[in-house]
Amino acid sequence: MALVDVEAPAGVSFLLNGKPVHLDASPAARLSLALRERGEAKDVKVGCDAGDCGACTVLVDGLPVCSCTTALGQVDGAHVETQAGLVANDPQARALADAFQRHQAAQCGICTPGMMVSAVALLRENSAPQEAEVLDALGGVLCRCTGYRKIIDAVMDVNGKAEPVPVEARAGEITSGVGAAIARIDGWPKVSGSERFGDDVAPAGSLVVKVIRSPHHHAAFELGDLGAYRRVSGLDLVMSAADVPGQNRFGVIPGFEDQPMFAEGETRFKGEAVAAVVGQADVVAALDLSAFPVTWTPLPHALVPNEAAKVANLHETRANNVMCRGFVRHGDPEAAMPAASVVVEGTFSTGFIEHGYIEPEAAYAERRGERLEVHCCTQAPYMNRAGLAGLLGLSERAIRVVPTAVGGGFGSKLDLTAQPYAALAAWLTGRPVRITYSRGESIASSTKRHPSEISMKIGATADGTILAVEFDGTFNTGAYASWGPTVANRVPIHASGPYRTPNYVARSAGIHTNTAPAGAFRGFGVPQSALAQEPLYDEIARALGIDRLEFRRRNALQNGDPTVTGQVFTQGMGIIDCFDALEPHWKRVVAEAEAFNASADGQVRRGVGVAGGWYGCGNTSMSNPSTIRAGITKEGKVVLHQGATDIGQGSNTVITQIFATALGLPVEAITLVGPDTDVTPDAGKTSASRQTFITGNAARLCGEALRARILRLGNVSDGAVLKIIGATIIAHDAAGERVIDIASLEPDNGSYVLETIESYDPPTSPLDENGQGEPYAVFGTTAQMAEVEVDMALGTVKLLRIIAAHDVGKAINPLLVEGQVHGGVAQGIGLALMEEFLPGRTENLHDYLIPTIGDVPPIDVLILETGDAHGPYGAKGLGEHCLIPTAPAIINAITDASGAKVRHMPATPDKVLQAIRECSAAH
Repeated sequence: MALVDVEAPAGVSFLLNGKPVHLDASPAARLSLALRERGEAKDVKVGCDAGDCGACTVLVDGLPVCSCTTALGQVDGAHVETQAGLVANDPQARALADAFQRHQAAQCGICTPGMMVSAVALLRENSAPQEAEVLDALGGVLCRCTGYRKIIDAVMDVNGKAEPVPVEARAGEITSGVGAAIARIDGWPKVSGSERFGDDVAPAGSLVVKVIRSPHHHAAFELGDLGAYRRVSGLDLVMSAADVPGQNRFGVIPGFEDQPMFAEGETRFKGEAVAAVVGQADVVAALDLSAFPVTWTPLPHALVPNEAAKVANLHETRANNVMCRGFVRHGDPEAAMPAASVVVEGTFSTGFIEHGYIEPEAAYAERRGERLEVHCCTQAPYMNRAGLAGLLGLSERAIRVVPTAVGGGFGSKLDLTAQPYAALAAWLTGRPVRITYSRGESIASSTKRHPSEISMKIGATADGTILAVEFDGTFNTGAYASWGPTVANRVPIHASGPYRTPNYVARSAGIHTNTAPAGAFRGFGVPQSALAQEPLYDEIARALGIDRLEFRRRNALQNGDPTVTGQVFTQGMGIIDCFDALEPHWKRVVAEAEAFNASADGQVRRGVGVAGGWYGCGNTSMSNPSTIRAGITKEGKVVLHQGATDIGQGSNTVITQIFATALGLPVEAITLVGPDTDVTPDAGKTSASRQTFITGNAARLCGEALRARILRLGNVSDGAVLKIIGATIIAHDAAGERVIDIASLEPDNGSYVLETIESYDPPTSPLDENGQGEPYAVFGTTAQMAEVEVDMALGTVKLLRIIAAHDVGKAINPLLVEGQVHGGVAQGIGLALMEEFLPGRTENLHDYLIPTIGDVPPIDVLILETGDAHGPYGAKGLGEHCLIPTAPAIINAITDASGAKVRHMPATPDKVLQAIRECSAAH
């Protein structure tokens, strides 16, 4: 039966979460659409409309089905149950929600309805399932955040009483503050079905926007009579570049604002916007967009950098389509290399990687007088506000950006995507307007991880000391800059890995092509460089007969060693600690693999790989401050205005824990507000692993400042214990108890009796012409090892286990640390083994493969706390680091098992098998 998203007079009756409903919609309508738009079941999420992601799973007469591929008429007379109804009505589902909270099984929360509904169906049949049964039951639901392992744990523990292992309380430490493995403070809406994402917040009757996009990689175009098309089609508005009241350009890096909201006369990539239609939902849904009045003239295009110089410059000021270059030089590698006892070199490449968040981009906008209010799934509300102001020709104060819950971001939701189209339509029509990208539209137009082409050469002395490194990297930055300059400048700093490298040169270039822009994606180019350096380090170790882990430990940076930018850390360089933590596991697993290979028939061989990684937290050599505001009301409520967007990583919880510890109150005493550009200060963008470190420091300073004011009012010592009971603050120290009547104090303003606002900007310095300087105040470090089995006849790779050691300085919340590591590892698995976006070909979650619940093996997380001189309570950022060593550890394990050297990602079975054959032929 064809599924058509249209209204019709006919209706369908059924039970929805135990209550009779009659939905006045066509029986051919998608059940997902009918439930969300007619049945007000916003807990049913839509990630693909193709049955690929499973987020829309509901129970129909107890059986889990994808509601996006089920017709409304198919549930006539049936009982349909959704996540919210199950948690509200079914004790087993409520217990499952509690288990999800205990285990941090919901991060962003967009896949959680599908996961929980599928799990309830399983638990009704089997209250104590084994892991294989959980994998089978949840195999049709995709998750991009958690790495699945916590979800498996939660389902298997739903009828248990397991709690996270508590961190030992230190003397005077608040058990819900820094160091406590508490559940997410914003977790219950995610597991109960009440969380609202970008497509969940628009009021009924909002107009709908649909963008008209280029079907060609590069084309000239002419628009026809848009007014006539609007009238004939019954639309409220048709928009194009002529309707943009401000500057028709946006971007995220000053000096690189080069992307138009609507292309003007020429499109530079397939999927670029040229116009948009606005109208009632049923009118827009019924449109035949093939009749839209636009004429296309295809032009020569380049999809890879080595073709870019053959076509006309995409941007007039960028010769040969070179966006920008990066450079770092330390010592004299060209002179040192001939003295090396062993020299290895290689070429490596990676392709485009799609972010694959399960929530497509969505926004809702409404004009309120001379101000515009925009609700959207974003990682950067203040950056979005600035970009919208430029496009609309408004002051930033005339725009309010209110982030919804974000169903995964990983970097791509930093950029403006759907927001401008809803915002402009709302401004021009004066009506509420909503927009939600389809999955194909999302993949075609959103930013990607930069494809890389890398040449690297490393020389070492006979005793295994790294002597010299030469690195050249070319990165496909697509049609527009996005975060390309950040990648080009970050990679040369990181391409040495966390190792002493006395002689070093690294060059990078971002090249424009006719593809979707490549932007920020968890690591900003560092995962690509790690896929070159780490396999070559293995080659050196083997050539010299040195254990691969020992080789890395021998060369690892220590406190006091200069990095390749000449920066010296006196504290916090914890990479040796990471390698030391792996060592006992390494010896055991290597011995087990050798024993397996000695006893097996040779078709399946085991291998073990190791890799190190590091990542500078925050912007490179640039100011990137965060500001936090807090206050106490006359009623005694402590309110934290926290503007850092939580995209699943846990910043709401971590920053509240830091603030609460600094203030001296339990987390439960804090009321959280934000983010919202009208009521929360700018905490900067959620990217570059900066929020725990930078916004966390602002929260610490804010909490300390508020505490200091209270202590002065009570005339008590620094070590006083604080309590707030009603409108009374009680401070107790060795001298006795002081009582402060809050209502009697002169208020700071109309909102708070006591208010503090504090900011933090990490200390960095610009790099000189040779890339020397102090680009980051903090580096996080990590080492991971992977155990795999390789089928020598088929080229298939089976992951057995990942062991990940991470120095986080101080684990503000160990439960959230584990969740971040699991999610990063899963994305590293995708990078290594299966993921590659092909423009125009893999624009859905069926052809573009991301890891499923069956692809992620057990993950052991080793949390190290070596402290840091700058981080709040010694904490460092974590998000990017989790991903960086995973793929090279897997690739090194494949080589260890089979001898195959896979240099061009992903390592799909055909590539692995070809590399095995080449290795056999060489021997």
